[in-house]
Amino acid sequence: MTQTDITNIATHLPRMAKLQPDTTAIIFPKGNQRLTFQELDRLSDRICHGLIHSGITRGTRTVLMVTPSPEFFVLTFALFKVGAVPVLIDPGLGIKNLKSCLAEAKPSAFIGIPKAQVARLLFGWAKDSLKTIITVGPRLFWGGITLDKLIQQSPDQPFEMAITAADDQAAILFTSGSTGPPKGAVYSHGNFSAQVMALKQVYKIQLGEIDLPTFPLFALFAPALGMTAVIPEMDFTRPGSVDPQKIISAITSHKVTTMFGSPALINRVGRYGAEQGIKLPTLQRVISAGAPVPAVVLERFSQMLGFGVEIFTPYGATESLPVCSIGSREILGETRVITENGGGVCIGRPVDSIRVELIRISDEPITVWDDDLRVAPGQVGEIVVQGPQVTRGYFQRPEADLLSKISAPSGGFFHRMGDLGRQDSRGRLWFCGRKTHRVESVHGPLFTIPVEAVFNTHPAVYRSALVGIGPKGSQQPVICIELEQGISTSQEQLRSELLNIAASHPHTREISTILFHPAFPVDIRHNAKIFREKLAVWAAEELA
Repeated sequence: MTQTDITNIATHLPRMAKLQPDTTAIIFPKGNQRLTFQELDRLSDRICHGLIHSGITRGTRTVLMVTPSPEFFVLTFALFKVGAVPVLIDPGLGIKNLKSCLAEAKPSAFIGIPKAQVARLLFGWAKDSLKTIITVGPRLFWGGITLDKLIQQSPDQPFEMAITAADDQAAILFTSGSTGPPKGAVYSHGNFSAQVMALKQVYKIQLGEIDLPTFPLFALFAPALGMTAVIPEMDFTRPGSVDPQKIISAITSHKVTTMFGSPALINRVGRYGAEQGIKLPTLQRVISAGAPVPAVVLERFSQMLGFGVEIFTPYGATESLPVCSIGSREILGETRVITENGGGVCIGRPVDSIRVELIRISDEPITVWDDDLRVAPGQVGEIVVQGPQVTRGYFQRPEADLLSKISAPSGGFFHRMGDLGRQDSRGRLWFCGRKTHRVESVHGPLFTIPVEAVFNTHPAVYRSALVGIGPKGSQQPVICIELEQGISTSQEQLRSELLNIAASHPHTREISTILFHPAFPVDIRHNAKIFREKLAVWAAEELA
C-alpha cells in the first residue's frame, strides 16, 4: 500500500491540531467545557492506548451510546484512529429496533453512559457477542472499566494511527427506519473523506469558522473541517421541541458562522425569531436536511439572516450524502411557485463528485446497469446515484443490497435512493417523494410531494400527507391534514376549501377524501419525515 492509498478519516484531526493547536475545537455551553484541537488530538491518542489494552483494536465493532459531550468526540476519533468500527444507532429507534440492530451488528465492545448500560442488561442487547464494556460515567454492577479509569491507566503519548485504505470499514450507521426496518449502512474511510471534501467544496467552508451542529453525527464533521463546534444545550432526539432561546443564545454568544438543523428545528427557531424580531448577523450559511423544507419556513428563518446569506437544503440519505444542494434564494425566487403547483420540490443540481440517473419505477431488484433503464427527459423516475460518498452495502443484509444496488458493467455500482424525482432542462432535480409512498389508483400513480404541496398552500395547513387505502392499482387516495396551531375554522369548511384547491390542479382533482389528524407521527432523527405507513393504517381505520 502506497502513501496515497492510505485513507483514515481521523487523519483530519492531527492535521488540524498542527495547523491551529490552540484554537478551540469544541465548546459545550452547558458547563462551559472546551477542548482545543491539540487537546482533542492528545486526549484521543491517550484513549487509543487504553482501547488497545482493553481489546478494542482494528476491525472491532464497537457500539457507541454516549450523549453529545467531550467524551463523544474523543471516543469517536479514538475509535477511528485505532481502526475500530463504531456502530452508531439512534436511541430513539425504540427498544425493539435497538435490540434487532445490535443483534444484527454483533458488536464485540460496548461504550455507553450508565443509562445505556442499564438498558443493555435489561433488554439483553448483544449479550452473546460483547466482550469489552466501557462506561462513560460511574461503573455500577455491570463490570468493565470506566472511561476515567481507562484514561488514568493509559500513557499520555502519541499514538500511531491505524493504516487504513479507502475501502476499509470505518463505521456502521443505522438508518432512521422511517420507511422500513433500520439497516446498517457500512461506511468506508473513503466514504467519510469524500463527504468531508464535498461539504467543504459545496459550502465553501473555511478554516477557523464556528459551527453549531444540532445533529450529533454532523458535529463530527466540524473538527475534520477545521471548524469550532459549539454543541447546543438541547435534547438531540427531539429537535422539533428545542428551546429557541438556547439555540439563538449559542449563535450570538459564540459568533457562530455555520448552523445545521433539521426542518423541524429550523421551523421552531424561525417562528420564535420572527415573533421577537431577532437578527443573527454572524451566520454566513444555514444548512437544513432530513426532509423537504417548506418555502414558508425558509422565508421566515431568512428574516433573521444578513443580506445574501442563504439556507441550503442538501439532498441525500444515510447511504449517500450529499447528492444535491440548493439555496433558499433560488427556492424563494423561482422554484417555490412550481412546487406549490405540484411540480415537486427542487433539490438542486448534483454535487461535482456524484453521478445521478433517473430510471423506470420498479420494486424489483435490478442486478446490472443498462442505459435503457433511463426514463425520458422530464419524466418522473427513481433516483439512482454513483460516487465516492455512496456506501457500498448494508451490514449483513444481502436482501437489502439486492434491492438497492445495481452493478455497473464498467466497474462500481449505483445506489437506488428509493426516492422519486424528475430532472429539468437545466439539470436540476425535483424530488417527488419516496417510491414506497406512491399511491397506485385506478387513474394512475400519485406521488406524495407534488400532491401534498397543493394542499399545503392553504394557510391553515401545517402539513399534509398522501396515503393509499386498498390494493395497489386500485388504491383510494386519502389526504391527511395536520393543522397549524390555534386554527378555529370548522373542519367541514376547511375540507370544502381544500377540495376546491384540489379541483384546480389536474393531478389532485380526483382526490375527494380528506381526514384531519391531530399530530403526524414523525421520525425520531429529524422530527420531520412523516411516517405515512402509520397514517395509512390510521386512515383505513377512520374510513372503515
